[in-house]
Amino acid sequence: MKEVDLIIFDFDGTLVSTGTDLAAAVNYTLGKLGCGRKQEEEIIGFVGDGVAKLIERALGVDALEHFPEAIKIFDNYYSEHLLDRTVLCTGAEEILKYFRNKTKVILTNKRYNYTQAISRGLGIEDYFLEIIGDGSMPYRKPDKRLIDYLLTKYSTEKERTVIIGDGINDIILAHNSGILSCACLNGLGKREDLLASRADFYCEDLREISSFFY
Repeated sequence: MKEVDLIIFDFDGTLVSTGTDLAAAVNYTLGKLGCGRKQEEEIIGFVGDGVAKLIERALGVDALEHFPEAIKIFDNYYSEHLLDRTVLCTGAEEILKYFRNKTKVILTNKRYNYTQAISRGLGIEDYFLEIIGDGSMPYRKPDKRLIDYLLTKYSTEKERTVIIGDGINDIILAHNSGILSCACLNGLGKREDLLASRADFYCEDLREISSFFY
């Protein structure tokens, strides 16, 4: 086991199961624009690099002229429907309670306002000292300056800091910055990419991390 002082959690697919609502919002957007709908699994494959990349990937190169309108449609819809079917991932609140005495932050490429609204709506906001999302900082994962900021702010050593996430950007960020990483294999990220990512730890269930860190 590794002793840690700071635990950084990804959001979508790690703490919160958001895929169905994200896919619904994307398909609503595509429908309003007269574009063809996509399968939920395909849309989930576009998640991880922020809403702009999500919309770009969903539109495809042949419909990128709709991008400005698509962003507005998506934002208006998702802001109103982000808790329709979104729930906590299995074991998420249990593990947050288990590590209640550790410094914890959320670090996500999801827009800050979406992340805050979902965290508050699902009752987990108070477990975290800080939520960092797209728009709250000038950097996004996997930019190591995010970790530099957190290590300085919370007076923590990189060897005693871990990021828990289901996306390849989480593991790349750990490699870029020298912190520990734990890949969640049952989230939104591609399992084969995560298995090839050389994470320090792997879990099938978030509750497993209680046996990795203390």
